[in-house]
Amino acid sequence: MIISTMPGDRADGRIATPAGTLAYTTAGIGEPVLLVHGLGGTRRTWRHLIDSLAATHTVIAVDLPGHGQSDPPAGDYSLGAHASALRDLLVALGYSRATLVGHSLGGGVALQFAYQFPERVDRLVLISSGGLGAEVTPMLRAATLPGAAAVVAGLGRIPAGVTRRVLPVISVVPGMIARQDARAVAEDVRGMARAGHRQAFLRTARSVIDWRGQTVSASRQLGLLAELPVLVAWGGRDRTIPTHHHRTLVQRLPDARSLEIATAGHYPHETAPGQLLPAIHTFLRTTERYRYDERHWRRLSIRAGG
Repeated sequence: MIISTMPGDRADGRIATPAGTLAYTTAGIGEPVLLVHGLGGTRRTWRHLIDSLAATHTVIAVDLPGHGQSDPPAGDYSLGAHASALRDLLVALGYSRATLVGHSLGGGVALQFAYQFPERVDRLVLISSGGLGAEVTPMLRAATLPGAAAVVAGLGRIPAGVTRRVLPVISVVPGMIARQDARAVAEDVRGMARAGHRQAFLRTARSVIDWRGQTVSASRQLGLLAELPVLVAWGGRDRTIPTHHHRTLVQRLPDARSLEIATAGHYPHETAPGQLLPAIHTFLRTTERYRYDERHWRRLSIRAGG
């Protein structure tokens, strides 16, 4: 159900699904493109991309369960549960399939969606994607440790102006965030002031990360995606997820397209949309939608399992 509208022909809505009530923004007309934010984020992260993509497509930006204005799930914050929630959202909105664009955790969710529901995916755009290797920033590993909830709650109570001033200073410490990402991270941190958002961040983080790094990997399923149109984009200065994860993915999917934005960090869709958008538009315009075939998928599955 649409509850409000915004300038630029965008519309905000909330809709009941088996995964709970999900909040979303839509814009444009055409083949659907579903935008999936990262850990601790909201659909607002896509504000620099929505209008441009809506010129040729129906754009749907969603708050994952427990994030933003979406209800928390019944208790399952796993990648599989988030992927199922996206399936439920598309069905509720009347779409049988879509191109998925995922950032960070959202990239891992998009990969899981393609594995669980291959008949519902047209293409994948993975931006600084998670789920491609164990290494991850110490900041995220720390979120899985005992006592992390109190620390995250304290960060959420820091005034926004202070957070914006402190994060660029922290960025000089090895293993922390890239300086380019300070503003985007500050916005995510402010959301931690809400108990529900904080719980979603912690429980989702602990479903895919422990103190050693990422615990969930899409590597075993990558062979199933060999014929799926994939665009992989990342920032050359990303300190959250190592850039070699993305280069390795491109090597394993030789037909995948890639874009490395040398000056960007972990949030190229926020800090370098002018470089990212042309690549996405070209990818959408020049690739055919994936056609799922049950018998072929079975052969690929047997090969991947062997």
